[in-house]
Amino acid sequence: MPAEDVRAVRPYLLSRTPLKSFVRRLLSIVLLIAIDVAGLVLGLFAALTLRAFVFDPSPILWGLLWDQETNWLAFLILLLVLVFWRAGLYAPRELREGSGRVVPSVFLVAALALVFAIGTGQHFTTFGLYLAGAVFVSLCISVFRASYESLTGSLLHAVGVRRKAMLVGEQAARRHLQQTLGARRGGIYYDYVAEVEPGPEVEQLLASRALDEVIVADSGLPDERLLQIVEAAHRRAVKVRIAPRTTELLVERGEYVPGQGVVLFEVRPPYFAGAEWATKRTFDLVVGALIVLLGLPLWVVIAAAIKLTSRGPVFYADQRIGLGERPFAMLKFRTMVAGADRQRAQLERANEASGALFKIRRDPRVTRVGRVLRRLSLDEVPNVVNVLRGEMSLVGPRPLPVRDYAKLEPWHRRRYNVLPGVTGLWQVAGRSDLSFDDLVRLDFYYLENWSIWLDISILFKTPAAVLSRKGAY
Repeated sequence: MPAEDVRAVRPYLLSRTPLKSFVRRLLSIVLLIAIDVAGLVLGLFAALTLRAFVFDPSPILWGLLWDQETNWLAFLILLLVLVFWRAGLYAPRELREGSGRVVPSVFLVAALALVFAIGTGQHFTTFGLYLAGAVFVSLCISVFRASYESLTGSLLHAVGVRRKAMLVGEQAARRHLQQTLGARRGGIYYDYVAEVEPGPEVEQLLASRALDEVIVADSGLPDERLLQIVEAAHRRAVKVRIAPRTTELLVERGEYVPGQGVVLFEVRPPYFAGAEWATKRTFDLVVGALIVLLGLPLWVVIAAAIKLTSRGPVFYADQRIGLGERPFAMLKFRTMVAGADRQRAQLERANEASGALFKIRRDPRVTRVGRVLRRLSLDEVPNVVNVLRGEMSLVGPRPLPVRDYAKLEPWHRRRYNVLPGVTGLWQVAGRSDLSFDDLVRLDFYYLENWSIWLDISILFKTPAAVLSRKGAY
């Protein structure tokens, strides 16, 4: 069989698959912008209607309301699209976030519009219109987008759209990768058509099968071989995705250091300093104080339920390891019988979690009220007191008990360079269903990619993760 002439190969970007993907992406973006504009128009009209009902007892002139809306509509549409684009809300389906990013983005649009209005000397009858508008627009766009994702996902599934993927790597790495990826991504189901070692069979399968993706488990694969696989896949317009090793996550924030004949990267310690620390701490204090004030009635109800159904205190000070690997007392609502710690040694054989975690799905020490609190993660609400005391942050790596900390490997301890969190990527990305190493890699991703918007997004996603009860016990 003669060797393939490289000059005869169509460039990747001009091959059929990327062109089809470009058309689909363009159509998706246009539809999403149309949905967002519809949500903006409907939400603003609802806010204006509410203001008319509250502040103007005369009959509502619907045409006048529409005139008021259209005066600012073009500016607000442009502002909304730019903010949403910057927030990644027009990203590909699998990377696009939902209400966790929509809500803060809409409120940012409202804040920018208010600042512009004040700066241009606009007359106001009430500033509440901006708040009401942000609430209604957030609700409309979130509902419209959720309906769009559900409808298009069902349609793709009905017509048999699948991601035909080939897993490449050692057997154990392939098995772990498939379990972690799951059955679908972004609403599109995977069809794992082949699993192979990183040998010559990869090129043979690429030549003989129609594939959409090659997913490589990069567990010590030589760079030269990895580049060969990438080149062979790209020649056939097949996307290549690589599951990185932990060491690659560690250098994601690396700075380029000019060297003599070699490219060097400096691995910086992941911690928050300067403006980042001030922003995160201010956010923690403001939101933490609001949670305590607004949640006080619920705290009283939970305390009464605990006290009436079991002996012992309402709160439990759980010894955890925090910033700088120093212990602190993490405050929780008590969910176990008195003296539960003394029974742990007897239950070690029943541990259902891997690595350094200790989890039992039906822990006999948990009370009836405690089981409900754990299912809804309400036992963790008093963690906010630790946030106000500066021992924790609202979002960050989850603090481990002393027993679990003692089982950590050295590379795990990098997560203790920042304050532990009440919630984090653990809670919104699978919770107890992931292996401990996977959870630590999520911590690394959070540390390297932190932004205040990531914190807000995780906070908004946490209630949905709790209510889904995925991995919670």
